[in-house]
Amino acid sequence: QGPLLMVSQNLDDVVELGRGPGSGRKVKLSIKSFRVSRRQVLGGLAGAVAVGAFRQGFAAIPSPALVLRPSPGRSMLADSGEPTAVWSYGDTVPGPLIRVRQGERVNVRLENGLSQPTSVHWHGIRIENSMDGVAGMTQDPVPPGGEFDYSFVVPDAGTYWYHPHFRSWEQLARGLYGVLIVDEADPPKVDHDLVFCADDWRLTKNNQIDAQSFGQLHDWAHAGRLGNWLTVNGQTDMEYSARPGARVRLRMLNVANARILAFNLGSLPARVVAIDGQPIVSPAEPGNRLILAPGQRADVILDLPGPGPGTYVIQEVSGAEPIEAARIVTQGVAVAAPRPVLDAVALLPNPVPGNFELEDAVVVPLRMEGGAMGRMEGATYKGAYYGIRDLVGKNQAWAFNGVAGLPEKPLASVTRGRTVVVDMINDTRWPHAMHLHGHHFRVIARNGKAISGTPWRDTELVDAGERVRIAFVADNPGKWVFHCHMLEHQAAGMITWLEVDDG
Repeated sequence: QGPLLMVSQNLDDVVELGRGPGSGRKVKLSIKSFRVSRRQVLGGLAGAVAVGAFRQGFAAIPSPALVLRPSPGRSMLADSGEPTAVWSYGDTVPGPLIRVRQGERVNVRLENGLSQPTSVHWHGIRIENSMDGVAGMTQDPVPPGGEFDYSFVVPDAGTYWYHPHFRSWEQLARGLYGVLIVDEADPPKVDHDLVFCADDWRLTKNNQIDAQSFGQLHDWAHAGRLGNWLTVNGQTDMEYSARPGARVRLRMLNVANARILAFNLGSLPARVVAIDGQPIVSPAEPGNRLILAPGQRADVILDLPGPGPGTYVIQEVSGAEPIEAARIVTQGVAVAAPRPVLDAVALLPNPVPGNFELEDAVVVPLRMEGGAMGRMEGATYKGAYYGIRDLVGKNQAWAFNGVAGLPEKPLASVTRGRTVVVDMINDTRWPHAMHLHGHHFRVIARNGKAISGTPWRDTELVDAGERVRIAFVADNPGKWVFHCHMLEHQAAGMITWLEVDDG
């Protein structure tokens, strides 16, 4: 069987992210063949971020008594021109920052102000199954004008986020997402606690979301919906204000539909202290390419120089040329208080069950197939087998173990408390960010080589041709979705589920 879609490997088949404010370089988006330029807005402190806020006027919203109302709105995503028509929670992109303490209950009412159904998934939270927000699995989709009450306890401290789990490929791309921070009982001492929520948008030359390309097979069968405009906290030129010599906790999230982002923090002394919300045992230097796949997060603690003022740029470096993603501007009275050295900063572990019984584990094979230039000849979809051409006619281009789309039967059904090992083989030409609901897992082997001491994750990037084995204790009863967080891949077949029986 030949490839699903023939593509040429030239620039006209690649969606490039907007490059370098002030560089004068044009942005190429071959799908519509238009060009978008970006310029740098210099000076001022517009958009400064305070502790617990995205930017001036964006206060954190505690729970309870929070209402999320997704509805059409407008947001100034670009640095000039017209505001962008978006969908947003509470008229802001990102939506309201929800902040609670570990062990507290979150109470949120969803009031659907959209013209289509929706839901809210609480990404990374080891949550009660009925509150997971997966439309068609854990709840019915909330219709236009409808309501749904979410109520759950947050067991783990860390950085998480929320987004729809109905037509995610469209609703996230229009701006429906927000950040949820769960504070430790004894958090590390920092002078500034900042959110860095990165997204790439596909905008037209008039700064509007390219809605005509939603559902495009090219995206669904290739790398996903790649944008051409980078924002951090909904802004093109994100600028944080801090004191010279300050210690900063930077909570970094990739909420893009499909783009794998990479960040360079420059020469700032820094340590990664948590991945996907979970503390890591030995904080590590981020290096010059801190990679975040869609859905992934990293908590970084860094020290700013002092005593004088300065400007420190964070670059996005996944492409051929770096982009200025954000900058930290220091001014005012320098921080003089003594503090522990960075290597001594660590977070207390969360209560994630990690006593793996690998000898008695339930081993679940998961072969990823399909996509452009793939070798898949066909797959089962909704109980019937289709050849590749007929399958593509049903907007399905990928499969897990020969099954496209959410199957009627689970990938595996296990008793609560059992160790589960998922053996993932990526037999495609594309990377996939695999996200497991309701649990965190550890990578225990990569390409046949055993690995120990890996961080807890809820989303793991599996590169083309890779084989990755993950392990977790199935301690959370219910039906848990497992899917690629390149959202177009999910929509085009890369979604399954596991069932944990309470026994």
